[in-house]
Amino acid sequence: MERMEKVLLDTDIFSEITKRKNPKVEARAIEYRKIWKHYTISVLTVLEQVKGFQKIKRFDALQDFLLKLPKIEVLLLDIDASKIAGSIYGDLERTGQTIGRCDPMIAGIAIANNLILATGNTEHYGRIKGLGYPLILENWKE
Repeated sequence: MERMEKVLLDTDIFSEITKRKNPKVEARAIEYRKIWKHYTISVLTVLEQVKGFQKIKRFDALQDFLLKLPKIEVLLLDIDASKIAGSIYGDLERTGQTIGRCDPMIAGIAIANNLILATGNTEHYGRIKGLGYPLILENWKE
């Protein structure tokens, strides 16, 4: 089997993995775990997951997520990632291409850690690539 590259999971893909409703995402996730043994997400995905469960009062799902968190690699928004994210934000705003608030930070974390970003949201992240940032995308939904 060809070696699969390590990826940073965007929130949409991580959510799809936990819902287990998309066969393409589930197949990729199973293949990925065989090689890497764990998933890698950003601290922003933690924020978005907690917010989502809190908003719909799914405290059981929130507790389940928090219990699984120690088995997941969580990357922080450090200074290098923050500088990249800030540049992305500025360029997107200047060119009138704003996207979700967390997306530039997630992209910054992926770029700073030299990771591929696994996402189904290629339209938004494609804007970042279009500005010349070295963001590599993989759409796990295709």
